[in-house]
Amino acid sequence: MFYIKFDVYYLKDKKYIMIPENITIFEKEKSHRAYSTYVVGGDVGGTNTNLCVAGVTNTFPTIIFSMRFTTNQLDSLLPAIKEVLRYAEQQYAILVKDACIGVAGIVNNKQGYAHLTNASWDVNAQELRDNTSLQHIVIINDFQAAGFGINLIDKNRGNTILVLREEQFSHEPGHKTKVILGPGTGLGKSILVYDPEAQIYVPIPSEGGHSDFPPYDEDELSMVNSIKEQLGIKTPLSYEELLSGRGLAHLYSFIREHRAFPATEYTDKVDGSNDKAPLISEYRTKDQTCNEIFRRYACYFARCAKNFVLDTLATGGLYIYGGIAVKNREVFQSAGFFAEFERAFRQKEVLQHVPIYLVLNYDIGLKGACLAAIYYFKL
Repeated sequence: MFYIKFDVYYLKDKKYIMIPENITIFEKEKSHRAYSTYVVGGDVGGTNTNLCVAGVTNTFPTIIFSMRFTTNQLDSLLPAIKEVLRYAEQQYAILVKDACIGVAGIVNNKQGYAHLTNASWDVNAQELRDNTSLQHIVIINDFQAAGFGINLIDKNRGNTILVLREEQFSHEPGHKTKVILGPGTGLGKSILVYDPEAQIYVPIPSEGGHSDFPPYDEDELSMVNSIKEQLGIKTPLSYEELLSGRGLAHLYSFIREHRAFPATEYTDKVDGSNDKAPLISEYRTKDQTCNEIFRRYACYFARCAKNFVLDTLATGGLYIYGGIAVKNREVFQSAGFFAEFERAFRQKEVLQHVPIYLVLNYDIGLKGACLAAIYYFKL
């Protein structure tokens, strides 16, 4: 594969097209493979919007090229979709009619509409159909797309997945429920249930990242009240406000104010930054404040994962997915993480035997959206 860099340009009718920051080419020219059809897959998050065109062979998607856009530099998905379709037609003579878009937000399936939780614009299937060659569009939650992508993971490839705890009873019959949980701009969840007809795991949509965080002691209650006051909210604090990128910033504010860790050159840099999460991650092994944040983060994430696994009896596996997890993978390998994950009055044995994986491949959501298009449109 190789990368091509483009700049931004504008149209005279005031409707701008944002040329992608990167195009990743997987096939340099139209393939001679026997693709039965083609699909557009999309993974629209609060930070990045990734789109691709994939060829379909025996209900399996193969990405031909993908494009990455910065979400807050778009004012709708339409310009990005148009650019993807234009590139597919000009470079590969491909006319695509089917698409699945995974969106970080709540989806209204009846109206084919989704509002992005962490961005200022929405995704409207009818708008895309009216203004492009696309005829069939399904919009799903981004973690549904990632859930579909779990079907495409090769556990034998170390650059795709990191096994945090092996499956211990792989010989048992049946297809056990799985879950995917991931921190990034927000906090996503999805339950994966096996469909024997399609012979794949199908994800169930969820907004479980917005479920209430349960403080265990006075210190955690103080933390929750401090963050609520900072945010100006009176409702319960959700897991997302602790485990997402902004959650790291919330934890940082509390630790800096209420813990007597000495200021360092690293905290000075974090204090002066408008985007604190990447720096907190970068300095977590160098600075006491950042280290304490990730100690808590490991505990709270494990608590969230534990409850999710017990809610769904996901003995088929917990899949952790998202940028924060990949960049701080040692946190999810720590003794503190596993101790909190297995901390339960009853059913501890169930938790001790759940296989746990860290998904390393950022394209899983994009590939999953392509597989979802194949599944929903029976391609």
